[in-house]
Amino acid sequence: MTYLVAAILGVIQGLTEFLPVSSTAHLLIAERVLGFEDPGGTFTVMIQLGSILAVMWLYRAKIAAVVRGLPSDPQARRFAAMILIAFVPAAAAGVLLADYITQVLYESLGVIAVAFIVGGIVMLAVERWRPAPDVVDAERTPLGRALGVGICQTLALVPGVSRSGATIVGGMLMRLDRAAAAEFSFFLAMPTLGAAFAKDLLEVQGQLTSERAVETAIGLATAFLASLVVIRPFLGFVGRSGFAPFGWYRIALGLALLAAMAAGWA
Repeated sequence: MTYLVAAILGVIQGLTEFLPVSSTAHLLIAERVLGFEDPGGTFTVMIQLGSILAVMWLYRAKIAAVVRGLPSDPQARRFAAMILIAFVPAAAAGVLLADYITQVLYESLGVIAVAFIVGGIVMLAVERWRPAPDVVDAERTPLGRALGVGICQTLALVPGVSRSGATIVGGMLMRLDRAAAAEFSFFLAMPTLGAAFAKDLLEVQGQLTSERAVETAIGLATAFLASLVVIRPFLGFVGRSGFAPFGWYRIALGLALLAAMAAGWA
């Protein structure tokens, strides 16, 4: 049964990682509902590798072109610098706050519920009153604006905020259009989630039992498949409909979670 639960959690991770609804919060809630024990949130973080591999597969041609061009192509070096600049703020905050986040915030349903609601309200407000976009290609994001998106990403360390939500909203505030903001979020996911996975793997490699390793591998595989399914349709959806539906979903889920807590169900 734990393997089946791990597979279900992997699907949840894959379907929600690139949507602005917080995959971490959905996983933490689902783990409680399904009775899945995850001390320190290790499983929750490590199965994100499946989503990383999915976005790397979809953008494999771009990644290969950047790697080949680093020695001689100014555009490739600029792209790498853009992602690095955006990555640094969350990496620094994660190193400083990792223990508090996993040991305190991950255990608080109240924090998750409030983050859902506040994030939804912010998303609706930005969707309505955002500055007029002047960047339609994520690869041409100015370096200063990339740093702004990276600073916004640090907010996603709070479960319920959503890494993709924070970076997409940050991108829109930095005057990227919807599709460019979403694609920038995908690019930034690769080093961010990759670093989180590597950190957790180093910390638990000595205590990783064979059973937990199999559970993680199952969750990772199903997260990979689910992410492959959702990324391209998500880009098409936001181009047509924007992010307001996700904002209303976040508010509804946050209110439902608060109601469940008030009723003693959670």
